[in-house]
Amino acid sequence: MEYRLLGWPADGVPLRLNHERFAYAGKFVMTSTGKAVAADPDSLDDDGRFPVPERPKTEYVDPVGAAAFNDDRTDDGALWIRYVTVRADRRGDGVGAALCRFVADRAADRGYRTVRIGVNNAYSYEALHKAGFAWTGRDTGLAELVLERPADAPAAVDPERYRAGLCEFRGRDDVGDDERGFVDRKLGAGPPAVDDADRPSRQGGEPPSR
Repeated sequence: MEYRLLGWPADGVPLRLNHERFAYAGKFVMTSTGKAVAADPDSLDDDGRFPVPERPKTEYVDPVGAAAFNDDRTDDGALWIRYVTVRADRRGDGVGAALCRFVADRAADRGYRTVRIGVNNAYSYEALHKAGFAWTGRDTGLAELVLERPADAPAAVDPERYRAGLCEFRGRDDVGDDERGFVDRKLGAGPPAVDDADRPSRQGGEPPSR
């Protein structure tokens, strides 16, 4: 898997994703967020870049995964990962978490101190902990728990706070039996180790200074 930064929020890079293959596809056409992608090596051009069409608002792209992010408007030095989506045929492969690690690494290069993301299910909660994020004890008010990490290193995880976050999901009326069983297993196991086995390298060109 290859990971590429396509641009920061000020660069105004839109991506048109097929809504039948990607959740949140419509959010990636917006030009107010930065973009990064996970891609199969054979989808890159001869210079190792992920090709963006000349008309990106009307022509589809087909990465394996994509992330959109912007500055935290109330905390200078913090970056929010707003949306992460993985192609339907590659979900469950760890692509989303690896892409978030890549964004955090590039954010550190850019001078950000903190990277944040909101998650609305226990599976993403667990995956993001493996990517070095940890629950802050806060939520967004939209049924999302706020996880964060230092941009340049994994977060320190408090085991009790980790379990408290899982219990937030377990207590929701819309959580199915599979997810509730997943939570029960993770409550017994405790916080996962940070997974660097598929850690993305800092690829995609040197970022401009912030």
